[in-house]
Amino acid sequence: MKQRFLQTTIAALMCALPAAVAPSWTAAQSLPTLGDTERQELSPLMERKLGEQIMRDIRRNRDYLDDAPLLEYLNDFGNTLLAARPEARGEAGYDFFFFAVRDPMLNAFALPGGFIAVHSALVLAAQNESELASVMAHEIGHVAQRHIARMLGQQGKDSLLSLAAMILGALAARSSPDAAEALIVGGQGVAAQRQLNFSRDAEREADRVGLQILRDAGFDTSWMIAFFGRLQTASRAYSDALPAFLRSHPLTTERIADIQARTRDQRYKQRADSLDFQLIRARVRVLQDTSPQGLRDAMVAFDNQLLQKSRPQTAAAKYGLAFIALKRGEHAKAQALLQEARVAAQGVPAPSSAATSSVILASLAIDIKLAANRPAEALKEAETARTQFPLSRGIARQYAEALIDAARYDDAVHYLRDQAQLYRQEPQLQEQLAKAYAAQGKQALQHLALAESYALSGSLSPALDQLNIARKAPDASFYDQAIIDARERELQALWREELKENQKGHY
Repeated sequence: MKQRFLQTTIAALMCALPAAVAPSWTAAQSLPTLGDTERQELSPLMERKLGEQIMRDIRRNRDYLDDAPLLEYLNDFGNTLLAARPEARGEAGYDFFFFAVRDPMLNAFALPGGFIAVHSALVLAAQNESELASVMAHEIGHVAQRHIARMLGQQGKDSLLSLAAMILGALAARSSPDAAEALIVGGQGVAAQRQLNFSRDAEREADRVGLQILRDAGFDTSWMIAFFGRLQTASRAYSDALPAFLRSHPLTTERIADIQARTRDQRYKQRADSLDFQLIRARVRVLQDTSPQGLRDAMVAFDNQLLQKSRPQTAAAKYGLAFIALKRGEHAKAQALLQEARVAAQGVPAPSSAATSSVILASLAIDIKLAANRPAEALKEAETARTQFPLSRGIARQYAEALIDAARYDDAVHYLRDQAQLYRQEPQLQEQLAKAYAAQGKQALQHLALAESYALSGSLSPALDQLNIARKAPDASFYDQAIIDARERELQALWREELKENQKGHY
């Protein structure tokens, strides 16, 4: 039986959204608090640290969708929900991070400390942004109410070992199901049943929290009930594949009825979807399976979509076909299809974006020029996009890439060093800086930048290796050596601390 990405993680963390959880939340003051006395068992700082540790493993997994336009869309969308209810960030004021994993199951899940994932299949199943918002708001509810921290508090710190084993098992599932099963079984024990006993209350609480977020953010709550029921039906198809402890608390009509009761008196609020929602769904359809057969299947889906004769659907389908052409190396075809997508998008009525104001369309235009080895045109596209979308992190990195491709290495280094000072937690900037330094022949600085990239990604051992290479570089100046020595001391201290924590079983 084929394992699914993070399937066991979802069950273990008990924040699975086996049913498009469509949310609900009463006023913050009236929300029930489950086990306040247990919160001291896992502090918000430790909860965030645990989430970051898990994310390092997830980011290294091949089914983590490290795609700039997708990540940017999800995080902008998620932060729109949080802006409507700032208190949902919880007492720790978490900086939430939303991401996607490639998985054919309809699901979403929350990790400790404000990390929230949606499955690629769920993005495709959502028929509008209100449905997607209902899922993400529910998961925000799990984090806001600190359900994971409470669960771990009930079970004691030893449960972190159980959780870590389940995470490792889920990540190993694709490459070796047998090894994954061994890791999972070794980490389960009695804790699984205790998680189940807590999950029903936690899910209902997240429903209440999520519904209020959904409503305050201006989304149509009526769509949530339809999506909830659709996911409930879909989950039955997976019943044989899910772990037993997840099957023991299936989605029920009780939860649907509860949400219907809470939304019955709400006035109908129609909300038009953004064009970017349709574009990102097209992008996810391609990213979900980039094999030759997967791309052929996506083409069939886009051809069928064109038959709907709807401008948003036409723009999205043309965009999807352009993305496929890019994946196949058909650059001229990709450019032509993208232009058709832009023409179709110009007729999309407000509040959807026009073609020239879609960051997703602009990003693909730059990628096509870069892939076609047309650096001057790529740089022109990137400069225009950077003016239109000054806050887009994806466009900023594409601009840097265009500078490097255009052999403007000094400009690239200057720009990237400024960006790295402003956005200190982005390892991609350090990777690009290393590439620019390499083009300049600056070996010591190249490996220093690579060390920073590894360190920001949580890979301390490779970071220390890069510092050692930088120290031996023939162009390492006295000043460079001083920086290397200082940074090495810092990373070695962090490395020793991490080893000490692992030996204590904190993770």
